[in-house]
Amino acid sequence: MSKSTLMLLLLILIWGASWPIYKLAVPYTPPLLFAGMRAFFGGILLAIFIWKSRNEIQWRKNWQNYCISAFFNTILFFGLQTVGLNYLPAGLFSVLVYCQPILLGLFAWLILGEYLSGIRIVGLCIGFIGIIVASTDGLTTYVSVIGVTIALLTGSSWAYGVIFVKKVSRKMNAFWMVSMQSIIGGATLIGSGTIFESWSEITWNISYIFGLVFGMTMCIPLAYIIYYTLVNQGEASKVGSATFLVPIISVILGVIFLGETLTYKLFIGMILVGISIYLVNFNAKKGIGRKNRKREIN
Repeated sequence: MSKSTLMLLLLILIWGASWPIYKLAVPYTPPLLFAGMRAFFGGILLAIFIWKSRNEIQWRKNWQNYCISAFFNTILFFGLQTVGLNYLPAGLFSVLVYCQPILLGLFAWLILGEYLSGIRIVGLCIGFIGIIVASTDGLTTYVSVIGVTIALLTGSSWAYGVIFVKKVSRKMNAFWMVSMQSIIGGATLIGSGTIFESWSEITWNISYIFGLVFGMTMCIPLAYIIYYTLVNQGEASKVGSATFLVPIISVILGVIFLGETLTYKLFIGMILVGISIYLVNFNAKKGIGRKNRKREIN
């Protein structure tokens, strides 16, 4: 097994495990403070790892991009994610949030003009059917319209945030983009939590501390270092295709460790979303190549 494959498996495991781990922690903390601390300290740790390249921050030039990215990828994504886990099981919530890769394919076509092949269109359709099936399960079994809505909003904000980063990524260091958006967004969430929530409501038990430490060490510094290392090695399409495993891992871990119920609707929805993510990312390089050849011909 190659080094890049091992790194990819570790990345998928981190992403998949994060949902049930956060689900364990959210009952013991106000959501904004929990999301803010994970993001802020995770961004600080990442900055320490990449400190030698600090000249690439270019704050005066890039501060607006950092703030916009922080709004979508940290404030909305982390904030909504943490609030939403209070309303739905981790497995179902992750399946719904992972409409992100599906929406990402759609937004990339609408906003960035990226190639949208027939197989990716089929993938989008399958994905939306899967989301409807899984959402129906949530609405009938857990009776939480709020939870389903928050999950879909979380995925939408994440998708648009990624599209924005794609638009500005050529001008900026990707690692510093992640670090700065985490620090700025985390500080904003902590500030909001300090105003609207209470620090005294945090229960410093093993579940909370483990969730906090996992988020600020594994999910931000380590996961993004692995992710961009793979991307720089030309493995972006492989990472995209493998993301279909994330909600599946989340559902399995939720069933094993949290005692969550795997209903047939959730199972069908999970499989459809997984197939959709794979198809949306299928042969992405070929699609880009076709688009570039069209430009050359024109």
